[in-house]
Amino acid sequence: MSAAVVPSHVRHYYRRKRPPFLNLSDLPDDELEVVRARLVEEGRAGTNHRNFGPRYMELRRRTESKMRELFIEGGGEPERLAPHYFVLGQSSWFEGLSPDMAYVELPLGSLPDAQTSFTHPDSFTAMALGPDYGVPYEPRPCHEQVFRLADLPAVVEQFGLPEDPGATGYEGYAGRPFEMYVEVQVWTDEPVAEHL
Repeated sequence: MSAAVVPSHVRHYYRRKRPPFLNLSDLPDDELEVVRARLVEEGRAGTNHRNFGPRYMELRRRTESKMRELFIEGGGEPERLAPHYFVLGQSSWFEGLSPDMAYVELPLGSLPDAQTSFTHPDSFTAMALGPDYGVPYEPRPCHEQVFRLADLPAVVEQFGLPEDPGATGYEGYAGRPFEMYVEVQVWTDEPVAEHL
């Protein structure tokens, strides 16, 4: 079995009809529910496979808070309360979440070390808070950890890269264990400023 090759880039996926790097966590509460309701409607219409249920934001905020604390404990210096999200390399599954999916791709080397972390896999799974919301969870040694960029080769060597299932399996995905990609978090606006 050959060793996994660490991708040299990251991708931020977004719907082409909206600007990239929009983050629900950045919204004031009075706007948040309006936007979340619109996203739920898109799901019902079949134009978006993402799950934005009524407890989504509670889980997301708890996940981001835990992730940020672990990043700081590991020497990270976040400038944002919530990060900009990327996938390490590419993800066919993520690309298929919507028919108008687009992405911003950045070289891994362009990300600032002190403001960049990653989880193996997606942070919702890695931070292990899903069981509080009825989401199935299978603990793994790489979970409940936030890694620094310098750790990437060793983590990929030890745990490999999650298998990309392709643009399938969206129905009920939030109710199954979720191990599809390595997520990269950028805790500053600096590398994406031209897109904001």
